[in-house]
Amino acid sequence: MDVCHIEVEGAVTKYIFITGGVMSGLGKGMVTCSVGKMLQVRGLRVDAVKIDPYLNVDAGTMNPYIHGEVYVLDDGYEADMDLGAYERFLGLRLTRWNNITTGQIYQEVIRKERAGEYLGVCVQIIPHITDEIKRRIRLVAERSRPDVLLVECGGTVGDIEGLPFLEAFRQMRLEERPGDTLLIHVTLVPVLKAVGELKTKPTQHSVRELREIGLQPDIIVARCEEGVVDGEARRKIALYSNVEEGAVFTSYNVDPIYRLPEALDKQGMGDLLCRYLGLGSRRPDWGEWRRIVESFIKTRGVVRIAMCGKYAHLADCYVSVNEALKHAGAACGARVEIDWIETEVFEEDPGRTEDLGDYDGVLVPGGFGVRGTEGKIRAIQYARERDLPFLGICFGFQLAVVEFARHVLGLEDAHSTECDPETENPVIDLLPEQRGIRELGGTMRLGLHEIEVEEGTLAHRLYGATRIYERHRHRYEVNPEYWGVLEEGGLVFSGKSPDGRRKEILELPDKYFFFATQFHPEFRSRPGKPDPAYYGFIKAALDRKKGRQRPEFGVVRV
Repeated sequence: MDVCHIEVEGAVTKYIFITGGVMSGLGKGMVTCSVGKMLQVRGLRVDAVKIDPYLNVDAGTMNPYIHGEVYVLDDGYEADMDLGAYERFLGLRLTRWNNITTGQIYQEVIRKERAGEYLGVCVQIIPHITDEIKRRIRLVAERSRPDVLLVECGGTVGDIEGLPFLEAFRQMRLEERPGDTLLIHVTLVPVLKAVGELKTKPTQHSVRELREIGLQPDIIVARCEEGVVDGEARRKIALYSNVEEGAVFTSYNVDPIYRLPEALDKQGMGDLLCRYLGLGSRRPDWGEWRRIVESFIKTRGVVRIAMCGKYAHLADCYVSVNEALKHAGAACGARVEIDWIETEVFEEDPGRTEDLGDYDGVLVPGGFGVRGTEGKIRAIQYARERDLPFLGICFGFQLAVVEFARHVLGLEDAHSTECDPETENPVIDLLPEQRGIRELGGTMRLGLHEIEVEEGTLAHRLYGATRIYERHRHRYEVNPEYWGVLEEGGLVFSGKSPDGRRKEILELPDKYFFFATQFHPEFRSRPGKPDPAYYGFIKAALDRKKGRQRPEFGVVRV
Protein backbone atom coordinates (compact mmCIF):
# COMPACT_ATOMS: atom_id res chain seq x y z
CA MET A 1 0.00 0.00 0.00
CA ASP A 2 1.23 3.49 -0.84
CA VAL A 3 -0.71 5.20 1.96
CA CYS A 4 -1.01 4.34 5.62
CA HIS A 5 -4.70 5.06 6.07
CA ILE A 6 -7.70 3.75 4.15
CA GLU A 7 -9.77 6.45 2.46
CA VAL A 8 -13.28 5.64 1.28
CA GLU A 9 -15.22 8.40 -0.47
CA GLY A 10 -13.69 11.00 1.80
CA ALA A 11 -14.05 8.89 4.94
CA VAL A 12 -11.19 7.23 6.81
CA THR A 13 -11.23 3.90 8.58
CA LYS A 14 -10.25 4.50 12.19
CA TYR A 15 -8.57 1.88 14.34
CA ILE A 16 -9.22 0.89 17.94
CA PHE A 17 -6.56 -1.39 19.43
CA ILE A 18 -7.51 -3.47 22.47
CA THR A 19 -4.84 -4.98 24.72
CA GLY A 20 -4.92 -6.73 28.06
CA GLY A 21 -2.73 -6.85 31.12
CA VAL A 22 -2.08 -8.64 34.42
CA MET A 23 -3.65 -11.97 33.45
CA SER A 24 -5.58 -13.72 30.70
CA GLY A 25 -9.31 -14.31 30.87
CA LEU A 26 -10.21 -10.72 31.81
CA GLY A 27 -12.79 -10.43 29.06
CA LYS A 28 -10.97 -8.43 26.38
CA GLY A 29 -13.23 -10.08 23.83
CA MET A 30 -16.34 -8.88 25.63
CA VAL A 31 -14.92 -5.38 25.86
CA THR A 32 -14.15 -5.48 22.13
CA CYS A 33 -17.73 -6.58 21.41
CA SER A 34 -19.09 -3.88 23.69
CA VAL A 35 -17.04 -1.17 22.00
CA GLY A 36 -18.33 -2.35 18.64
CA LYS A 37 -21.94 -2.36 19.82
CA MET A 38 -21.63 1.14 21.31
CA LEU A 39 -20.47 2.36 17.91
CA GLN A 40 -23.12 0.40 16.01
CA VAL A 41 -26.02 1.86 18.00
CA ARG A 42 -24.62 5.25 17.03
CA GLY A 43 -24.97 4.40 13.34
CA LEU A 44 -21.35 3.47 12.62
CA ARG A 45 -20.12 0.50 10.62
CA VAL A 46 -17.59 -1.70 12.41
CA ASP A 47 -15.46 -4.72 11.68
CA ALA A 48 -13.19 -6.69 14.00
CA VAL A 49 -9.85 -8.51 13.91
CA LYS A 50 -8.63 -10.97 16.54
CA ILE A 51 -4.88 -11.43 16.82
CA ASP A 52 -3.70 -14.68 18.38
CA PRO A 53 0.05 -14.65 19.09
CA TYR A 54 0.42 -18.44 19.12
CA LEU A 55 2.46 -20.11 16.35
CA ASN A 56 -0.44 -22.23 15.11
CA VAL A 57 -1.67 -21.19 11.68
CA ASP A 58 -5.26 -21.46 12.92
CA ALA A 59 -7.17 -22.95 15.87
CA GLY A 60 -8.20 -26.11 14.03
CA THR A 61 -5.75 -28.55 15.60
CA MET A 62 -5.89 -27.18 19.14
CA ASN A 63 -7.37 -29.09 22.05
CA PRO A 64 -10.54 -27.37 23.35
CA TYR A 65 -9.27 -27.79 26.89
CA ILE A 66 -6.29 -25.61 26.00
CA HIS A 67 -7.87 -22.91 23.89
CA GLY A 68 -11.63 -23.27 24.05
CA GLU A 69 -13.91 -24.17 21.19
CA VAL A 70 -12.92 -24.00 17.54
CA TYR A 71 -15.33 -21.60 15.86
CA VAL A 72 -16.02 -22.22 12.15
CA LEU A 73 -16.75 -19.36 9.76
CA ASP A 74 -18.76 -19.39 6.53
CA ASP A 75 -15.61 -19.75 4.44
CA GLY A 76 -14.49 -22.81 6.41
CA TYR A 77 -11.81 -21.10 8.46
CA GLU A 78 -11.30 -22.62 11.93
CA ALA A 79 -11.09 -19.56 14.15
CA ASP A 80 -10.53 -18.45 17.71
CA MET A 81 -13.74 -18.53 19.74
CA ASP A 82 -13.67 -14.74 20.14
CA LEU A 83 -14.76 -14.44 16.51
CA GLY A 84 -17.94 -16.21 17.55
CA ALA A 85 -18.50 -13.52 20.16
CA TYR A 86 -17.93 -10.83 17.53
CA GLU A 87 -20.49 -12.42 15.22
CA ARG A 88 -23.09 -12.87 17.96
CA PHE A 89 -22.77 -9.38 19.43
CA LEU A 90 -22.20 -7.39 16.26
CA GLY A 91 -24.13 -9.39 13.65
CA LEU A 92 -21.02 -9.70 11.47
CA ARG A 93 -20.25 -12.41 8.91
CA LEU A 94 -16.51 -12.76 9.35
CA THR A 95 -13.90 -14.48 7.17
CA ARG A 96 -10.45 -15.98 7.63
CA TRP A 97 -8.96 -12.49 7.22
CA ASN A 98 -10.47 -11.45 10.55
CA ASN A 99 -8.19 -13.78 12.53
CA ILE A 100 -4.42 -13.24 12.49
CA THR A 101 -1.95 -15.64 14.09
CA THR A 102 1.81 -15.59 14.45
CA GLY A 103 1.91 -18.75 12.37
CA GLN A 104 0.19 -17.00 9.46
CA ILE A 105 2.52 -14.00 9.66
CA TYR A 106 5.73 -16.02 9.74
CA GLN A 107 4.45 -18.38 7.06
CA GLU A 108 3.83 -15.46 4.69
CA VAL A 109 7.14 -13.73 5.46
CA ILE A 110 9.08 -16.94 4.88
CA ARG A 111 7.18 -17.51 1.62
CA LYS A 112 8.18 -14.06 0.43
CA GLU A 113 11.78 -14.62 1.46
CA ARG A 114 11.93 -17.90 -0.45
CA ALA A 115 10.42 -16.20 -3.48
CA GLY A 116 13.10 -13.50 -3.36
CA GLU A 117 10.64 -10.69 -2.67
CA TYR A 118 12.92 -9.03 -0.13
CA LEU A 119 15.71 -8.45 -2.66
CA GLY A 120 18.38 -10.23 -0.65
CA VAL A 121 18.09 -8.22 2.56
CA CYS A 122 18.37 -9.79 5.99
CA VAL A 123 14.80 -10.63 7.02
CA GLN A 124 14.06 -9.42 10.55
CA ILE A 125 11.24 -9.00 13.06
CA ILE A 126 11.39 -5.26 12.40
CA PRO A 127 10.51 -4.28 9.74
CA HIS A 128 9.44 -7.45 7.92
CA ILE A 129 7.28 -9.18 10.51
CA THR A 130 5.72 -5.94 11.74
CA ASP A 131 5.13 -4.78 8.16
CA GLU A 132 3.26 -8.00 7.42
CA ILE A 133 1.15 -7.58 10.56
CA LYS A 134 0.23 -4.04 9.53
CA ARG A 135 -0.53 -5.19 5.99
CA ARG A 136 -2.92 -7.85 7.26
CA ILE A 137 -4.73 -5.43 9.57
CA ARG A 138 -5.11 -2.83 6.84
CA LEU A 139 -6.23 -5.46 4.37
CA VAL A 140 -9.34 -6.08 6.49
CA ALA A 141 -10.10 -2.35 6.47
CA GLU A 142 -9.60 -2.29 2.71
CA ARG A 143 -11.90 -5.27 2.15
CA SER A 144 -14.85 -4.33 4.37
CA ARG A 145 -14.54 -0.52 4.48
CA PRO A 146 -15.74 -0.02 8.07
CA ASP A 147 -15.89 3.32 9.83
CA VAL A 148 -14.00 1.73 12.71
CA LEU A 149 -11.88 -1.42 12.77
CA LEU A 150 -11.50 -3.10 16.17
CA VAL A 151 -8.18 -4.93 16.60
CA GLU A 152 -7.89 -7.13 19.68
CA CYS A 153 -4.53 -8.63 20.63
CA GLY A 154 -4.80 -11.88 22.55
CA GLY A 155 -2.61 -12.73 25.48
CA THR A 156 -1.18 -10.35 28.06
CA VAL A 157 1.16 -7.38 27.75
CA GLY A 158 4.62 -8.69 28.55
CA ASP A 159 4.16 -12.02 26.75
CA ILE A 160 7.10 -12.49 24.38
CA GLU A 161 4.77 -13.85 21.69
CA GLY A 162 2.76 -10.65 21.55
CA LEU A 163 5.63 -8.16 21.28
CA PRO A 164 5.75 -7.98 17.44
CA PHE A 165 2.02 -7.24 17.35
CA LEU A 166 2.27 -4.51 19.97
CA GLU A 167 5.18 -3.02 18.06
CA ALA A 168 3.00 -3.05 14.93
CA PHE A 169 0.31 -1.19 16.89
CA ARG A 170 2.91 1.38 17.96
CA GLN A 171 3.98 1.92 14.36
CA MET A 172 0.41 2.20 13.11
CA ARG A 173 -0.36 4.85 15.72
CA LEU A 174 2.53 6.89 14.29
CA GLU A 175 1.62 6.23 10.66
CA GLU A 176 -2.11 6.91 10.80
CA ARG A 177 -3.41 10.46 10.96
CA PRO A 178 -3.70 12.00 14.46
CA GLY A 179 -7.04 11.11 16.00
CA ASP A 180 -7.58 8.07 13.78
CA THR A 181 -6.33 5.49 16.30
CA LEU A 182 -7.25 4.68 19.87
CA LEU A 183 -5.75 2.26 22.39
CA ILE A 184 -7.91 0.60 25.06
CA HIS A 185 -6.14 -1.36 27.78
CA VAL A 186 -8.13 -3.91 29.79
CA THR A 187 -6.66 -4.70 33.16
CA LEU A 188 -7.49 -6.26 36.51
CA VAL A 189 -8.50 -4.39 39.65
CA PRO A 190 -8.80 -7.07 42.33
CA VAL A 191 -10.45 -6.70 45.72
CA LEU A 192 -8.72 -8.04 48.79
CA LYS A 193 -11.60 -9.55 50.75
CA ALA A 194 -9.73 -9.33 54.04
CA VAL A 195 -9.81 -5.53 53.91
CA GLY A 196 -12.46 -4.95 51.21
CA GLU A 197 -10.10 -2.64 49.32
CA LEU A 198 -9.70 -2.19 45.56
CA LYS A 199 -6.08 -2.71 44.53
CA THR A 200 -4.82 -0.61 41.62
CA LYS A 201 -1.18 -1.69 41.70
CA PRO A 202 -1.62 -4.51 39.11
CA THR A 203 -3.08 -1.95 36.71
CA GLN A 204 -0.26 0.49 37.36
CA HIS A 205 2.38 -2.16 36.62
CA SER A 206 0.57 -3.33 33.50
CA VAL A 207 0.31 0.19 32.07
CA ARG A 208 3.95 0.84 32.90
CA GLU A 209 4.96 -2.25 30.95
CA LEU A 210 2.81 -1.12 28.05
CA ARG A 211 4.41 2.32 28.06
CA GLU A 212 7.89 0.80 28.16
CA ILE A 213 7.28 -0.66 24.71
CA GLY A 214 6.05 2.66 23.40
CA LEU A 215 2.29 2.41 23.79
CA GLN A 216 0.28 4.91 25.80
CA PRO A 217 -3.32 3.81 26.45
CA ASP A 218 -6.11 6.32 25.83
CA ILE A 219 -8.73 4.41 27.80
CA ILE A 220 -8.48 2.00 30.73
CA VAL A 221 -11.16 -0.63 31.25
CA ALA A 222 -10.79 -2.03 34.74
CA ARG A 223 -12.07 -5.58 35.21
CA CYS A 224 -13.57 -5.74 38.67
CA GLU A 225 -16.12 -8.26 39.87
CA GLU A 226 -17.16 -6.12 42.82
CA GLY A 227 -18.89 -3.23 41.04
CA VAL A 228 -17.73 0.04 39.53
CA VAL A 229 -14.24 1.35 40.23
CA ASP A 230 -14.70 4.96 41.35
CA GLY A 231 -13.47 7.48 43.88
CA GLU A 232 -9.86 7.32 44.94
CA ALA A 233 -9.15 4.07 43.06
CA ARG A 234 -10.32 5.61 39.78
CA ARG A 235 -8.28 8.77 40.36
CA LYS A 236 -5.19 6.73 41.14
CA ILE A 237 -5.57 4.62 37.97
CA ALA A 238 -5.98 7.76 35.85
CA LEU A 239 -2.97 9.45 37.45
CA TYR A 240 -0.56 6.54 37.09
CA SER A 241 -1.86 5.54 33.65
CA ASN A 242 -1.58 9.09 32.32
CA VAL A 243 -5.20 9.19 31.14
CA GLU A 244 -8.00 11.54 32.11
CA GLU A 245 -10.22 10.32 34.95
CA GLY A 246 -13.21 10.22 32.63
CA ALA A 247 -11.35 7.64 30.50
CA VAL A 248 -11.34 4.98 33.25
CA PHE A 249 -14.26 2.56 32.98
CA THR A 250 -15.26 -0.63 34.75
CA SER A 251 -16.17 -3.97 33.23
CA TYR A 252 -18.09 -5.80 35.94
CA ASN A 253 -20.13 -9.00 36.07
CA VAL A 254 -23.47 -8.78 34.27
CA ASP A 255 -26.07 -11.41 33.46
CA PRO A 256 -26.71 -11.88 30.63
CA ILE A 257 -23.37 -10.86 29.18
CA TYR A 258 -25.25 -8.95 26.45
CA ARG A 259 -25.89 -6.21 29.05
CA LEU A 260 -22.23 -5.21 29.10
CA PRO A 261 -22.27 -2.79 26.11
CA GLU A 262 -24.98 -0.61 27.63
CA ALA A 263 -23.41 -0.93 31.10
CA LEU A 264 -20.20 0.59 29.73
CA ASP A 265 -22.12 3.15 27.70
CA LYS A 266 -23.91 4.37 30.82
CA GLN A 267 -20.48 5.15 32.27
CA GLY A 268 -19.89 7.46 29.30
CA MET A 269 -17.61 5.25 27.24
CA GLY A 270 -19.52 5.47 23.95
CA ASP A 271 -19.54 9.27 23.91
CA LEU A 272 -15.85 9.36 24.82
CA LEU A 273 -14.98 6.99 21.96
CA CYS A 274 -16.71 9.29 19.50
CA ARG A 275 -15.01 12.37 20.95
CA TYR A 276 -11.53 10.84 20.89
CA LEU A 277 -11.95 9.57 17.32
CA GLY A 278 -13.53 12.75 16.02
CA LEU A 279 -16.78 11.01 15.09
CA GLY A 280 -19.00 13.83 16.27
CA SER A 281 -21.83 13.81 18.76
CA ARG A 282 -24.04 10.78 18.05
CA ARG A 283 -27.13 9.82 19.99
CA PRO A 284 -27.27 6.05 20.65
CA ASP A 285 -30.38 4.04 19.86
CA TRP A 286 -30.41 1.08 22.25
CA GLY A 287 -34.05 0.17 21.56
CA GLU A 288 -33.59 -3.02 19.54
CA TRP A 289 -30.60 -4.27 21.57
CA ARG A 290 -32.42 -3.55 24.84
CA ARG A 291 -35.40 -5.59 23.63
CA ILE A 292 -33.06 -8.52 22.95
CA VAL A 293 -31.37 -8.21 26.35
CA GLU A 294 -34.72 -8.06 28.14
CA SER A 295 -35.79 -11.32 26.48
CA PHE A 296 -33.04 -13.05 28.47
CA ILE A 297 -34.18 -11.46 31.72
CA LYS A 298 -37.97 -11.65 31.50
CA THR A 299 -38.32 -15.42 31.54
CA ARG A 300 -41.29 -17.31 32.93
CA GLY A 301 -40.00 -20.84 33.30
CA VAL A 302 -36.88 -22.98 33.63
CA VAL A 303 -35.66 -25.93 31.58
CA ARG A 304 -32.80 -28.13 32.69
CA ILE A 305 -30.56 -29.51 29.96
CA ALA A 306 -28.01 -32.29 30.35
CA MET A 307 -25.01 -31.51 28.13
CA CYS A 308 -23.40 -34.91 27.64
CA GLY A 309 -19.90 -34.37 26.30
CA LYS A 310 -16.24 -35.05 26.90
CA TYR A 311 -14.92 -31.55 27.65
CA ALA A 312 -17.54 -30.77 30.26
CA HIS A 313 -15.14 -29.41 32.89
CA LEU A 314 -14.39 -26.31 30.82
CA ALA A 315 -17.39 -24.29 29.63
CA ASP A 316 -15.27 -22.54 26.96
CA CYS A 317 -15.22 -25.82 25.03
CA TYR A 318 -18.90 -25.38 24.19
CA VAL A 319 -19.34 -21.59 24.17
CA SER A 320 -21.43 -21.47 20.99
CA VAL A 321 -23.61 -24.37 22.09
CA ASN A 322 -24.21 -22.72 25.47
CA GLU A 323 -25.08 -19.41 23.84
CA ALA A 324 -27.37 -21.06 21.28
CA LEU A 325 -29.28 -22.73 24.12
CA LYS A 326 -29.63 -19.36 25.86
CA HIS A 327 -30.80 -17.70 22.63
CA ALA A 328 -33.43 -20.41 22.24
CA GLY A 329 -34.47 -20.13 25.86
CA ALA A 330 -34.95 -16.37 25.57
CA ALA A 331 -37.13 -16.89 22.48
CA CYS A 332 -39.24 -19.40 24.42
CA GLY A 333 -39.48 -17.23 27.52
CA ALA A 334 -37.49 -19.74 29.57
CA ARG A 335 -34.23 -19.69 31.46
CA VAL A 336 -31.99 -22.57 30.42
CA GLU A 337 -29.96 -24.29 33.13
CA ILE A 338 -27.14 -26.38 31.68
CA ASP A 339 -25.38 -29.18 33.53
CA TRP A 340 -22.20 -30.42 31.86
CA ILE A 341 -21.82 -34.16 32.23
CA GLU A 342 -18.62 -36.07 31.41
CA THR A 343 -20.01 -39.15 29.67
CA GLU A 344 -17.22 -41.36 31.00
CA VAL A 345 -19.32 -41.57 34.19
CA PHE A 346 -21.94 -43.54 32.21
CA GLU A 347 -19.23 -45.97 31.10
CA GLU A 348 -17.94 -46.50 34.62
CA ASP A 349 -21.46 -46.90 36.03
CA PRO A 350 -24.23 -47.49 33.43
CA GLY A 351 -26.82 -47.00 36.16
CA ARG A 352 -25.87 -43.32 36.29
CA THR A 353 -27.81 -42.76 33.05
CA GLU A 354 -30.93 -42.77 35.26
CA ASP A 355 -29.75 -39.36 36.46
CA LEU A 356 -30.82 -38.02 33.07
CA GLY A 357 -34.42 -38.47 34.15
CA ASP A 358 -34.00 -35.34 36.27
CA TYR A 359 -33.58 -33.22 33.13
CA ASP A 360 -35.95 -31.79 30.54
CA GLY A 361 -33.69 -32.56 27.60
CA VAL A 362 -30.45 -34.25 26.58
CA LEU A 363 -27.90 -32.72 24.22
CA VAL A 364 -24.89 -34.53 22.79
CA PRO A 365 -22.56 -31.99 21.14
CA GLY A 366 -19.68 -32.38 18.71
CA GLY A 367 -16.34 -33.91 19.56
CA PHE A 368 -13.63 -36.25 18.38
CA GLY A 369 -12.04 -39.50 19.53
CA VAL A 370 -12.97 -42.59 21.50
CA ARG A 371 -12.98 -41.25 25.06
CA GLY A 372 -16.50 -40.98 26.43
CA THR A 373 -18.10 -42.30 23.24
CA GLU A 374 -19.88 -45.28 24.78
CA GLY A 375 -21.20 -42.99 27.50
CA LYS A 376 -22.66 -40.68 24.86
CA ILE A 377 -24.33 -43.62 23.17
CA ARG A 378 -25.88 -44.62 26.49
CA ALA A 379 -27.17 -41.08 26.99
CA ILE A 380 -28.75 -41.14 23.53
CA GLN A 381 -30.31 -44.53 24.19
CA TYR A 382 -31.80 -43.28 27.45
CA ALA A 383 -33.28 -40.20 25.74
CA ARG A 384 -34.76 -42.26 22.89
CA GLU A 385 -36.24 -45.00 25.06
CA ARG A 386 -37.64 -42.58 27.68
CA ASP A 387 -38.84 -40.17 24.98
CA LEU A 388 -36.84 -37.33 26.48
CA PRO A 389 -36.25 -34.41 24.06
CA PHE A 390 -32.90 -35.00 22.37
CA LEU A 391 -30.63 -32.90 20.20
CA GLY A 392 -27.45 -34.28 18.63
CA ILE A 393 -24.81 -32.10 16.98
CA CYS A 394 -22.19 -33.42 14.52
CA PHE A 395 -20.63 -36.31 16.49
CA GLY A 396 -23.91 -36.45 18.42
CA PHE A 397 -25.69 -36.92 15.07
CA GLN A 398 -23.32 -39.74 14.11
CA LEU A 399 -23.65 -41.50 17.47
CA ALA A 400 -27.45 -41.25 17.24
CA VAL A 401 -27.13 -43.33 14.07
CA VAL A 402 -24.85 -45.79 15.88
CA GLU A 403 -27.26 -46.08 18.81
CA PHE A 404 -30.24 -46.65 16.51
CA ALA A 405 -28.37 -49.29 14.52
CA ARG A 406 -27.36 -51.15 17.67
CA HIS A 407 -30.52 -51.04 19.74
CA VAL A 408 -33.30 -50.79 17.15
CA LEU A 409 -31.87 -52.65 14.17
CA GLY A 410 -29.95 -55.18 16.27
CA LEU A 411 -26.54 -54.49 14.72
CA GLU A 412 -24.80 -54.93 18.05
CA ASP A 413 -21.31 -54.02 16.87
CA ALA A 414 -22.37 -51.02 14.78
CA HIS A 415 -19.96 -48.13 15.20
CA SER A 416 -18.03 -45.34 13.55
CA THR A 417 -14.72 -46.28 11.97
CA GLU A 418 -13.28 -43.25 13.77
CA CYS A 419 -13.70 -45.16 17.04
CA ASP A 420 -13.52 -48.76 15.82
CA PRO A 421 -11.79 -49.17 12.44
CA GLU A 422 -12.46 -52.93 12.54
CA THR A 423 -16.22 -52.84 13.16
CA GLU A 424 -18.22 -55.19 10.94
CA ASN A 425 -21.03 -52.63 10.67
CA PRO A 426 -19.45 -49.23 9.94
CA VAL A 427 -22.65 -47.20 9.90
CA ILE A 428 -20.46 -44.10 10.17
CA ASP A 429 -17.43 -43.99 7.90
CA LEU A 430 -14.77 -41.62 6.64
CA LEU A 431 -15.79 -39.22 3.88
CA PRO A 432 -14.42 -40.60 0.59
CA GLU A 433 -12.51 -37.39 -0.16
CA GLN A 434 -10.75 -37.68 3.22
CA ARG A 435 -9.06 -41.01 2.52
CA GLY A 436 -5.89 -39.64 0.96
CA ILE A 437 -5.46 -36.75 3.37
CA ARG A 438 -2.53 -36.84 5.79
CA GLU A 439 -2.44 -33.30 7.18
CA LEU A 440 -4.94 -32.48 9.93
CA GLY A 441 -5.09 -28.68 9.77
CA GLY A 442 -7.86 -27.20 7.63
CA THR A 443 -8.65 -30.44 5.82
CA MET A 444 -12.06 -31.44 7.19
CA ARG A 445 -15.36 -30.75 5.44
CA LEU A 446 -15.61 -27.18 6.63
CA GLY A 447 -17.75 -24.09 6.34
CA LEU A 448 -21.09 -23.16 4.87
CA HIS A 449 -22.84 -25.84 2.78
CA GLU A 450 -26.28 -25.98 1.23
CA ILE A 451 -28.82 -28.47 2.60
CA GLU A 452 -32.11 -29.62 1.09
CA VAL A 453 -34.89 -30.09 3.63
CA GLU A 454 -37.70 -32.55 2.95
CA GLU A 455 -41.19 -31.11 3.11
CA GLY A 456 -43.57 -32.42 5.74
CA THR A 457 -40.80 -33.22 8.22
CA LEU A 458 -39.95 -31.77 11.62
CA ALA A 459 -36.93 -30.09 10.03
CA HIS A 460 -39.21 -28.36 7.52
CA ARG A 461 -41.52 -27.19 10.31
CA LEU A 462 -38.59 -25.76 12.22
CA TYR A 463 -36.75 -24.08 9.36
CA GLY A 464 -39.77 -23.18 7.23
CA ALA A 465 -37.69 -23.69 4.11
CA THR A 466 -36.66 -26.46 1.72
CA ARG A 467 -33.17 -25.02 1.30
CA ILE A 468 -30.91 -23.88 4.15
CA TYR A 469 -27.21 -23.11 4.62
CA GLU A 470 -25.25 -24.23 7.66
CA ARG A 471 -21.63 -24.51 8.83
CA HIS A 472 -19.86 -27.87 9.02
CA ARG A 473 -16.78 -29.38 10.62
CA HIS A 474 -16.41 -33.15 10.20
CA ARG A 475 -14.49 -35.96 8.51
CA TYR A 476 -17.04 -38.76 8.92
CA GLU A 477 -20.55 -39.30 7.57
CA VAL A 478 -23.44 -41.75 7.55
CA ASN A 479 -22.25 -44.68 5.43
CA PRO A 480 -24.39 -44.77 2.23
CA GLU A 481 -24.39 -48.59 2.39
CA TYR A 482 -26.62 -48.39 5.48
CA TRP A 483 -29.06 -45.68 4.39
CA GLY A 484 -31.66 -48.18 3.27
CA VAL A 485 -31.71 -50.35 6.38
CA LEU A 486 -31.71 -47.32 8.68
CA GLU A 487 -34.66 -45.74 6.89
CA GLU A 488 -36.54 -49.01 6.75
CA GLY A 489 -36.11 -49.24 10.51
CA GLY A 490 -37.84 -45.88 11.00
CA LEU A 491 -34.99 -43.36 11.02
CA VAL A 492 -35.89 -40.35 8.86
CA PHE A 493 -33.16 -38.37 7.13
CA SER A 494 -34.97 -35.10 6.60
CA GLY A 495 -32.00 -33.12 5.31
CA LYS A 496 -29.42 -33.98 2.67
CA SER A 497 -26.82 -32.31 0.47
CA PRO A 498 -28.13 -31.14 -2.93
CA ASP A 499 -26.09 -33.81 -4.75
CA GLY A 500 -27.62 -36.50 -2.54
CA ARG A 501 -24.22 -37.69 -1.27
CA ARG A 502 -24.58 -36.59 2.37
CA LYS A 503 -27.19 -37.08 5.06
CA GLU A 504 -27.45 -33.87 7.06
CA ILE A 505 -30.45 -34.11 9.42
CA LEU A 506 -32.12 -37.04 11.14
CA GLU A 507 -35.28 -37.33 13.20
CA LEU A 508 -37.59 -39.92 14.73
CA PRO A 509 -41.19 -38.87 13.97
CA ASP A 510 -42.69 -41.14 16.61
CA LYS A 511 -40.77 -39.41 19.41
CA TYR A 512 -41.65 -36.20 21.22
CA PHE A 513 -38.51 -34.52 19.91
CA PHE A 514 -35.57 -36.51 18.58
CA PHE A 515 -33.50 -34.41 16.21
CA ALA A 516 -29.84 -34.33 15.14
CA THR A 517 -27.73 -32.44 12.62
CA GLN A 518 -24.44 -33.25 10.94
CA PHE A 519 -23.74 -29.51 10.80
CA HIS A 520 -23.15 -27.10 13.69
CA PRO A 521 -26.25 -24.88 13.90
CA GLU A 522 -24.91 -23.10 16.98
CA PHE A 523 -22.42 -21.19 14.82
CA ARG A 524 -25.24 -19.21 13.18
CA SER A 525 -27.40 -18.65 16.25
CA ARG A 526 -27.72 -15.04 17.37
CA PRO A 527 -29.36 -13.26 20.32
CA GLY A 528 -32.85 -12.40 19.12
CA LYS A 529 -32.50 -14.85 16.20
CA PRO A 530 -32.09 -18.34 17.70
CA ASP A 531 -31.18 -21.26 15.52
CA PRO A 532 -34.28 -23.35 14.65
CA ALA A 533 -32.78 -26.66 15.81
CA TYR A 534 -31.94 -25.28 19.25
CA TYR A 535 -35.22 -23.39 19.42
CA GLY A 536 -37.17 -26.57 18.64
CA PHE A 537 -35.22 -28.51 21.25
CA ILE A 538 -35.80 -26.00 24.05
CA LYS A 539 -39.43 -25.44 23.09
CA ALA A 540 -40.03 -29.20 23.10
CA ALA A 541 -38.34 -29.53 26.51
CA LEU A 542 -40.53 -26.73 27.85
CA ASP A 543 -43.75 -28.12 26.33
CA ARG A 544 -43.07 -31.62 27.62
CA LYS A 545 -42.48 -30.18 31.07
CA LYS A 546 -45.86 -28.44 30.81
CA GLY A 547 -47.51 -31.74 29.89
CA ARG A 548 -48.37 -30.97 26.27
CA GLN A 549 -48.96 -34.09 24.19
CA ARG A 550 -46.94 -32.69 21.27
CA PRO A 551 -44.53 -29.77 21.13
CA GLU A 552 -45.87 -26.56 19.63
CA PHE A 553 -43.50 -24.39 17.68
CA GLY A 554 -43.39 -22.37 14.53
CA VAL A 555 -40.71 -20.91 12.29
CA VAL A 556 -38.14 -18.67 13.97
CA ARG A 557 -35.71 -18.11 11.10
CA VAL A 558 -35.57 -18.86 7.38
